[in-house]
Amino acid sequence: MYSFVVAVGKNNEMGVNNHLPWHLPNDVKYFKQVTWDHTMIMGRKTFESLLKVLPNRHHIILTRDKSYHIDHNRVSVVYSLDELLSKTPGPQEYTVIGGSQIFDLLLPYTDKIYLTRIDKSFEATVYFNEPDPKDWTIIDEKEGILDENNTIPHKFITLERKVKVCS
Repeated sequence: MYSFVVAVGKNNEMGVNNHLPWHLPNDVKYFKQVTWDHTMIMGRKTFESLLKVLPNRHHIILTRDKSYHIDHNRVSVVYSLDELLSKTPGPQEYTVIGGSQIFDLLLPYTDKIYLTRIDKSFEATVYFNEPDPKDWTIIDEKEGILDENNTIPHKFITLERKVKVCS
């Protein structure tokens, strides 16, 4: 099962120049909680934006660049959707963390979305193409706690596809 883990601003902005446009420690903590001990799927630019291989997670990078390789025991590189699908079988949850092209490509295969909705607009170069709301049900929604480090109103929303693509 594929699940998206994505944070967006008011206008579905996700990133600016390969970085997050906001500073929100609550979202970093949420991301860590949702992806811990999972295999994460991402594009090459998203992987490079991480700055390091994240602990307790396997990373699968999907890229068209056949010369792209990473020598690390928790990183795999695949070069096509078919190769990705063959390497991620079964009911295990795989967390898709971006970027926008990867989200668009894997939406038809995705059953769950962990969405951080940030109540502010930001300058951005990358946007999330939000799926049709009629296909999804909100199964959980929590307001983010505001404090001196988390000053932007936000909420954590979990959505499930109404008709599952994965059994």
